[in-house]
Amino acid sequence: MMGTREKTLASAHTLVVKVGSAVLTTSDGLHLSVMYSLVEQIARLVRQGRRVCLVSSGAVAAGRTALPERGRSVEGLSGRQALAAIGQGCLMREYEHAFAAQGLLCAQVLLTRDDLRSRPRFLNARNTFMNLLDWGVVPIVNENDTVAVQELKFGDNDQLASLLLNLVEGELYINLTSADGVLAANPESAKPGEVIPYLDSIEHIADLDIESLCGAKTSVGTGGMRSKLMAARRAAQLGVPTLILPGRRADILDRAFAGERVGTWIAPATQAVSRRKYWMAYQSEPQGSVFVDEGAAVALEEKGGSLLPGGVIGVEGVFEPGALVRVVCGEHAVGVGLTNYSSEELDRIKGLKRVEVAAALGNAHYPEVIHRDNLLINAAV
Repeated sequence: MMGTREKTLASAHTLVVKVGSAVLTTSDGLHLSVMYSLVEQIARLVRQGRRVCLVSSGAVAAGRTALPERGRSVEGLSGRQALAAIGQGCLMREYEHAFAAQGLLCAQVLLTRDDLRSRPRFLNARNTFMNLLDWGVVPIVNENDTVAVQELKFGDNDQLASLLLNLVEGELYINLTSADGVLAANPESAKPGEVIPYLDSIEHIADLDIESLCGAKTSVGTGGMRSKLMAARRAAQLGVPTLILPGRRADILDRAFAGERVGTWIAPATQAVSRRKYWMAYQSEPQGSVFVDEGAAVALEEKGGSLLPGGVIGVEGVFEPGALVRVVCGEHAVGVGLTNYSSEELDRIKGLKRVEVAAALGNAHYPEVIHRDNLLINAAV
């Protein structure tokens, strides 16, 4: 009988594949043999009738090597953005040649977080992606590093890929990295651990000592294994499994889809959150924190309740009604949600009953600080 992994690999129709800079680049520039091999394997998936979105890093690294010695010493945000402007063209030129050799078209899509934060722009982007995928075109997605400012950045392409899963209704997330998978010990240590073949979704990842396990990020990228596990947690909440694979291994996608047990498989959550709630929780960074008592935390996590003013014991940050905020109990992160009250209002009504809220604010439009429909428990932020 086929296992869940084999069934998913056999049936997944829409895939999001992310490849990092450490896989695609060397000290001399783009690793063309790796890139062309990856494209050949993606082409085989497309010819099987699958739809593939490729999230590709490498623009900044390609731009750095294209500038000889000057590019290697560039520092600061504007320098990286200039390198991205140079390197993105180099990256797409090679992808276009590689896909053309396979008889396929590819399309460049550059995004900032603001493109997904606005619901109308999110839906418009979704329609564009669906057209490309219906036509058999492979979208090649990257953050628009040239223009993105800090508050509009995804952080890294691992997080961008996790948001793209929601946009294109992906059924499988494949993350190609420089490691063999998730290791049982820090790869920077003298005795690296063996690959963990299977992680049971959100709970198993939460049990890992991610900080000591994952070590530092690579010198050419912005993520590292910690970022990949955070993205996998997000995907799991959406009901999407993740497969973390060694991207430079020969024919690694072919081998995985043929049934070889390579890399680390991260199972999806048994109960997926709605796509609306997923978009709500991850479309922007939280603007502050709301601290709650233990009774409120239990009501939220175990009883599916809403957050009421009486359960609030503190507020951190400055935010307006409708902002995304963290919900925290002691040292424990409960989740994130959209607040009905500003930070100033919350500071005035924390711990109060509803009738007392009306007296403090002159009205009580909202019985809840955060309604349960606007709250995601155990968010990966």
